Amino acid sequence: MAVEIHLVAKPKLKNPVLIEGFPGLGLVGTISASYLVEKLKMELLGYITSEVFPPLAAVHNHRPLYPARMYYSKKHDLVVFISEFVVPIAVVNELAEKIYDFSRKWKVRRIVSLGGITIKGEQDEVYAISTLPEADRELERLKTVKLIKEGATTGVTGVLLARGAIDGYPVISLLAESREGYMDPKAAAMVLEVVKEMLKIGFDTSALENEARLIDGKLKDAIDRAKAAHGEYRRVQDGGGLGPMYG
Repeated sequence: MAVEIHLVAKPKLKNPVLIEGFPGLGLVGTISASYLVEKLKMELLGYITSEVFPPLAAVHNHRPLYPARMYYSKKHDLVVFISEFVVPIAVVNELAEKIYDFSRKWKVRRIVSLGGITIKGEQDEVYAISTLPEADRELERLKTVKLIKEGATTGVTGVLLARGAIDGYPVISLLAESREGYMDPKAAAMVLEVVKEMLKIGFDTSALENEARLIDGKLKDAIDRAKAAHGEYRRVQDGGGLGPMYG
């Protein structure tokens, strides 16, 4: 079940930030990491393999790619790890350790994990967990972020946070409020706005926000149709039309 990181480029980066975007609630990690790669015109750094990964190729712009990949931007001193499938639990620990070892070898100054958290009210909060007090203070200065005091986080992110806390290594998890059951580009836009502020990198998230409005509109239409159908069904049951049974 060995996890292997394969490099196809060896760029000279200084002390890059590593962004990790793996699937989870609302696919926030995957959507935001993919959007970042596209908007910053990042180059392919390599790919990740394991015998327990699903046997598939992702196709983007007519080109087949490994579904777990890494990208880099020399201009922004940035590395992005992305997966287009849910990481099998059997290799979560090993994959996290490989990413951690990669980070230490490449002198990554901090790991930032992007994901979603179950929505509690209006969808307007981004929560954070960090491994160092100085990172907490930096996050507290961002008005759009709330620190999580108690709770739990799982998967690759959870392992990276636990290891970073023990070693005193900077790992941050950013979690945007997200709806369950479908991809959530609004949550991805929310978490990327925090990334922009943290890293002082400029890019536009309006395409994600427009996509979110489109999805919200489709969902509202679907809900309205479901309510209308339910109302018609209740009227039939209550004595109109065909009645409670069909003859």
